[in-house]
Amino acid sequence: MILVKTIGLCLALSITVFAGINKQELDKLKIGALLIKDLKTKHVLYSKDAQKKVSPASLTKVMTVILAIQSGKMNDAVTITREMVNVKPTIAGYKRGDVVLMADLVKAAMIKSDNDAAKAIAITVGGDEKHFVAMMNSKARQIGMRNTHFSNPCGYDGKDHYSSSTDLLKMAEYAIKSPKFNAISKLNTHTYYALNKGKLKQFTAYTHNRLLNRYEYAVGIKTGFTNKAGPCLIARAKKDGKDCLIVMMNSKVDRWKTAKVIFEQVLNS
Repeated sequence: MILVKTIGLCLALSITVFAGINKQELDKLKIGALLIKDLKTKHVLYSKDAQKKVSPASLTKVMTVILAIQSGKMNDAVTITREMVNVKPTIAGYKRGDVVLMADLVKAAMIKSDNDAAKAIAITVGGDEKHFVAMMNSKARQIGMRNTHFSNPCGYDGKDHYSSSTDLLKMAEYAIKSPKFNAISKLNTHTYYALNKGKLKQFTAYTHNRLLNRYEYAVGIKTGFTNKAGPCLIARAKKDGKDCLIVMMNSKVDRWKTAKVIFEQVLNS
């Protein structure tokens, strides 16, 4: 009798936990890996290939940015060097000798995913890029990212640059403990200026995250894309005390529409 009651209770809890999630429909989607977590209950609502080795693309910059925030250098002025601008697009377009606040570099890296901003952060915080990458990997181990290795601060593809959806979820959960990170990750745009003497130089970062423009409950956090990684997304939405986090890797379907549908299922259940 006790066993029957226990089984019944487990089934009831399972139904409650997964209420609103249409697992059968999610299983059909052409997505390389997918994780959905209810941050209030701490339950993983859906998991597909969560341990699979993936290229994290610019989701990498979540780690880059959180290390910058924790460095205590957010108010520092950074003088841009030749090495900092020796990157591929996407870029802010800094020139050697430009002076930019670290806080603006962080926003440029998060909002527009500018690689020159990310590299400038790495060299400034780490002393050089190699040391900063070591810091990234140290932090990854510290927060339990056991199947991750970073080789650059931007998210470029490489055999030594990889993660998993489970690890990226851990990284996101760690990052969103920071109020500064949360405030930045939900911005649609940011206009800022170089601190150079003389000519006023303006930069504007526009978000790639279409959820922030089209879904009222979206509050971040980061998009990514490379040819190897495909379209990637870590997305978060909050409504009426509910809080949901999604990690979506190598999506062959519309990631914005899919994320919105998932959020609606979770937040309205």
